[in-house]
Amino acid sequence: MPIPHTARATVEPERAILVLCHSEVVEEDAYWADEMRALSQSAGVQVVAEIRQRRHSPDVATCIGKGKAQELFVLAREKDANLIIFDTELTPIQQRNLEEITQSRVIDRTQLILDIFARRARSREGALQVELAQLLYLMPRLSGKGAALSRLGGGIGTRGPGETKLEMDRRRIRERIAHLRHELAEIRRQREHQRAARRRLPFPSGAIVGYTNAGKSTLLNVLSGSQTYVDNRVFATLDPTTRRVVLPDGWSVLLTDTVGFVENLPPMLLDAFRATLEEVLAADFLLHVIDISSPYWEAQRDAVETTLVELGADDKPTILVFNKADRVKDTYWLRQLVTEHPNSVYISAKLAQGIPHLMDRIVQTLQGMLVSVEVWLPYESSALVAECYEFGRVLSVDYQEQGIHLRAQVIPSVAAKLQPYSK
Repeated sequence: MPIPHTARATVEPERAILVLCHSEVVEEDAYWADEMRALSQSAGVQVVAEIRQRRHSPDVATCIGKGKAQELFVLAREKDANLIIFDTELTPIQQRNLEEITQSRVIDRTQLILDIFARRARSREGALQVELAQLLYLMPRLSGKGAALSRLGGGIGTRGPGETKLEMDRRRIRERIAHLRHELAEIRRQREHQRAARRRLPFPSGAIVGYTNAGKSTLLNVLSGSQTYVDNRVFATLDPTTRRVVLPDGWSVLLTDTVGFVENLPPMLLDAFRATLEEVLAADFLLHVIDISSPYWEAQRDAVETTLVELGADDKPTILVFNKADRVKDTYWLRQLVTEHPNSVYISAKLAQGIPHLMDRIVQTLQGMLVSVEVWLPYESSALVAECYEFGRVLSVDYQEQGIHLRAQVIPSVAAKLQPYSK
């Protein structure tokens, strides 16, 4: 069974060896190593040793070669390590062979991320999505007809909503996957109803996206004056949270915090979390939050943009929000950065610095999204005129006997309401 949150604090952290399968690019090596350390820490793992290996291509049987695998066996005994974590994705055969050689549990980066997601799931929706992702990952790792998942044991990589299913065979897992997909399809329908209800409100909607731990939830708290869950660890937010934000000109927007992205996000997570990620697709604009204090901010930005392309959300108006600027000493460089990226600002969400500039940028973005309309309104629909004044620019309004002739530039949601009355 999953370890209760109240009990985890007293449990000794698992001692792990990181295996870093390096590329030919030194800068990428450092980036991946730092990210794997952060992921391990977020999963509650104590990294006691690291092994690096540079290969042109992975060994089919063990990824790192039998000799290196035997070195791992010796090192694990020396360091009293009970877990080995690879920074790349292992095939089922590689994972099985490595466990036999090292006599230790072996997990890969995907399994580590799934474990973190299992720890973070707070809602029923989050738990269902995590369980589906876990089962999609574990299904091909069953060896033999009716083989059990229990060989994996407990601990990192097996905890969470999926752990109670560890004794299921292939058939039952397939049935469970089908059931979870059905449940999540219903949740997607519910979310669509919620989004439809929000669309009936005369407010544009935005989604806050960004690499994990970029400061998205902190920013939402600052903008909305509310308190959503904030944690200085990766993947602290799994469940989307929507808040109303009032802008300086009196307009309001609905902003939704979303799950953090990560380099090479496992495909089963994109699949399982589609109901959550559709909040991004439904948004009118995006706030892409970037941790500008990270030496790898460009790679993290590119990873988010790649995921947005995969989701089909890369064509939305986007504001680049360079966050954690308080950690950057070179303000000239920050100003130059904003100059090079026209629709961007630099801020510190933690210190609430630069927020007015961000608010102004949101207003400018919304103004750029205004839709020109010309309509004849019946007098019983005259309330729409007030919405045009509140959420756009009224160019002319003429009250005539047969109705109201209106020309305006309005936000997309109001334009949709006016469309039936188009001239």
